Amino acid sequence: MKPDSRPDPDSLLRDVQTQRRGRLKIFLGAAPGVGKTFAMLGAAHERVAAGEDVVVGVVETHGREETARLLAGLPVQPLRTLRHGGRSFSELDLDGLLQRRPRLALVDEFAHSNVPGSRHAKRYQDVEELLAAGINVWTTLNIQHVESLNDAVARITGVRVRETVPDAWLRTADGIELVDLPPETLVERLKAGKVYVPEQAQRAIERFFNLGNLTALRDLALRTAAERVDADVDAYLRRHPQDQPWPTSQRLLVCVGGDSVSRGVVRAAARIAQSRRQPWTAVHVINSRANTLPNADKDRIAEVLRLAEQLGGEAVTIPGERVAEELLRYARTRNVSQIVIGRPRRSLWRLLLRPPVSFQVMRLGEGFDVTFVDAEGETVTRQPAAVPIEPGGWTGRAAAEAASGLLAATLAATGLHSVLPLANVSLLYLLVVLVVAVRHGRAPAFAAALASFALYNFLFTEPRFTMAMSLRDEWVTLVFFLVVAVLAGQFAAQLRGQMQALRKTASRTANLNEFSRRVARARTVEQVAEATAQHLCATLDGAAFVVTEPPDTQLRPLARAELGADFQFSESERAAAAWCWLHRKPAGAHTSTLPNSRFLLVPMATSAGLVGVAGLNLSARGRPLSPGQRRLLDALADQAAVALERAALTQEVEQRRVSQETEQIRNSLLASVSHDLRTPIASVMGAASSLVEQSERLGGAQRTELAQTILEESQRLDRHVRNLLDMTRLSRPGLALREQTVDLDDLVQEVRRSVQGLRKDLRVTWDGPPQRTRLLRGDGPLLRALLVNLFENAIRHGQAAEITLQLRTTEEHVIIGVIDQGPGIGAAERTRVFEMFNRSSDKDHRGAGTGLGLSICKAIAELHGGRIEATVPLRGNGCQIDVYLPRERLLAADGPTP
Repeated sequence: MKPDSRPDPDSLLRDVQTQRRGRLKIFLGAAPGVGKTFAMLGAAHERVAAGEDVVVGVVETHGREETARLLAGLPVQPLRTLRHGGRSFSELDLDGLLQRRPRLALVDEFAHSNVPGSRHAKRYQDVEELLAAGINVWTTLNIQHVESLNDAVARITGVRVRETVPDAWLRTADGIELVDLPPETLVERLKAGKVYVPEQAQRAIERFFNLGNLTALRDLALRTAAERVDADVDAYLRRHPQDQPWPTSQRLLVCVGGDSVSRGVVRAAARIAQSRRQPWTAVHVINSRANTLPNADKDRIAEVLRLAEQLGGEAVTIPGERVAEELLRYARTRNVSQIVIGRPRRSLWRLLLRPPVSFQVMRLGEGFDVTFVDAEGETVTRQPAAVPIEPGGWTGRAAAEAASGLLAATLAATGLHSVLPLANVSLLYLLVVLVVAVRHGRAPAFAAALASFALYNFLFTEPRFTMAMSLRDEWVTLVFFLVVAVLAGQFAAQLRGQMQALRKTASRTANLNEFSRRVARARTVEQVAEATAQHLCATLDGAAFVVTEPPDTQLRPLARAELGADFQFSESERAAAAWCWLHRKPAGAHTSTLPNSRFLLVPMATSAGLVGVAGLNLSARGRPLSPGQRRLLDALADQAAVALERAALTQEVEQRRVSQETEQIRNSLLASVSHDLRTPIASVMGAASSLVEQSERLGGAQRTELAQTILEESQRLDRHVRNLLDMTRLSRPGLALREQTVDLDDLVQEVRRSVQGLRKDLRVTWDGPPQRTRLLRGDGPLLRALLVNLFENAIRHGQAAEITLQLRTTEEHVIIGVIDQGPGIGAAERTRVFEMFNRSSDKDHRGAGTGLGLSICKAIAELHGGRIEATVPLRGNGCQIDVYLPRERLLAADGPTP
């Protein structure tokens, strides 16, 4: 078999996408002092000598003379100076490098945390911006700073490293150069003071840099570099497929089928891989016949793939019709060196009629070590075949359609026999065979082919109406017809199976897309959990639930689907959910942990941690999920986990925003109360103390003046308190209006008397056509409070004693305008004046106040279905505040329409 020499399109696409980015090279070491920076600077000198534009962005010498000498002679970008905590720090000048745009930038200590106040929190984020700008970057990294190795390093050294780098950087880096040094040599360098100063070096040797720790860290570094090199080989082979695998690494592939020996083959492959410490993969090929497999075979395949994962292997399913060729193609793309497959158990005549996959792999697998395993098969009870997605197989409907088609073809052939050659008549029967094969599969197509052969021979060959044939050519034609009909039916049935598999894949993809759109629209954790439970129930045909809190004494789902509120979870199900939450592994039905549970529990985790557990009821199915369904469940769980994490973060941000706004309002309220309420209280206390302490020396006029002061300041204090109470009441949810008829003339007179104490010479005039009555429908006390605050605002900020009222109407609104003669409101403040506790900074013209008056007016206008705006009067200076109410609130107007 000639392997497919076409490169992997995904690999080519990634290459094209990364062409515009800079290239990243990481100098990786096991510990500080192995010479990473030294090696990077030495390589940089070679690039400079070759004429390349190289700039040192930041290099930490740590007082090492050898490193400092290498730094000399290289162009250096000056560092930025930042102050934090009263101290000065030097950091990478990212903007300077972006403006300088060198061909290559040297950025030491990839895992470094930047000083607060920098653009990015981490130095690797600075590197990301340099790469995005097309600048190549060289950097250094110690193995203990790799995120996934953080726990392992802590167990080895007893020190928890705080500065870490995501593993994705090691996978996406364009090059990794391992800088290695034997532990004994590194300890000698420490003692010689070439890594740290003597005092620090002695403490480092005692705590971190002992031979055991350094040897373990070196092993981690070597393994990490080897894994990256192995991944580079795989990527190259995907871009440039080879005829034979390269002997660069030892990998094992085991073939998994629906037979009873697959479980033993997987166990044998796991033992081989474990003894040789090789990575291994269990592969199952899904072809068009997968839908017609018995349920027992489907369940066995799923169980064997799960067993492979439990034994430390990778489980993979790939589509394809020619199983052996697909297995070998996959093995070449993964650079597999050995293939393990079960020895066939068939009789000689069955081996000759239908060679098994193992023989085809052995015949076509040139360059591979093929190992046959004689595993003991399991005794199983055969179950009836599963019902495929679409109607198929020999059913009553298939027989009826085949009979109808043959009858129609016979009638048509009888009419055309006299005008067409006999060979052309056979095409009508061939068409029936194709249609039956596409609609119902191989068995009905084969039966239709035999029936067509019999009808064609009986009705149209000489002698007619007998099964005998007198002409040799007719025998040849009839035999060829039968062969072509059978083959065409087989090909059509195979095409039908492929279409069903594609339809199933498209359906799963559509389900995932629909689920993605649904959870993307969800705003809260509850909505995401509800969408997840409902989608699991609808897609995998089973009751489902989602929990987002650790199950302790009982199981409390946040969302349910097809589970009533009174549904009782058993203790085993609660224990399975708790185990799944703790260990982040599947538990429950058809797993090795608490398999008696009715539910299969799967973790929903992200890189930040576990966010929930999803449960699916499998008791009604009586069998485990198929491999495709299990992959779909895992994909849904992963997407749901990301959505839950996003929703939780969104809710946390919203809570913080609300908390900050609440804190801001509280501070504003305290500031207003402490200033605006203290002033009238101080005036009242001063006047009252004067009356008490100097009553005998005060004359009647003086006592009257002090009493008037007490009254006015008390009224002022009352207005402040009343505004606070009104704002509290208006902010209460569910406040209902007490509708009544309000006469604006009477209301204005009442309001005028209420604010008379603020200005003795106050005059209120109506601007507009004369009217005898002005009636509104609304809440009288609230409308009174609205006008009182508008009048007080006009008196406090206006310079003249006259306030002008306007009453206008449009097709949609009735507008009440209050106009003063003050300095007006600037355009930038016309929307902010209606916010709570907002007060103008213009102290020359603005009096004191809590900043609640106009916000109360806004709340009252909105309760009446309107709005409020601040504008400039059409005539003269000052400020005009218009209250827009719905037109239907103007009940009557005797006289001309205003």
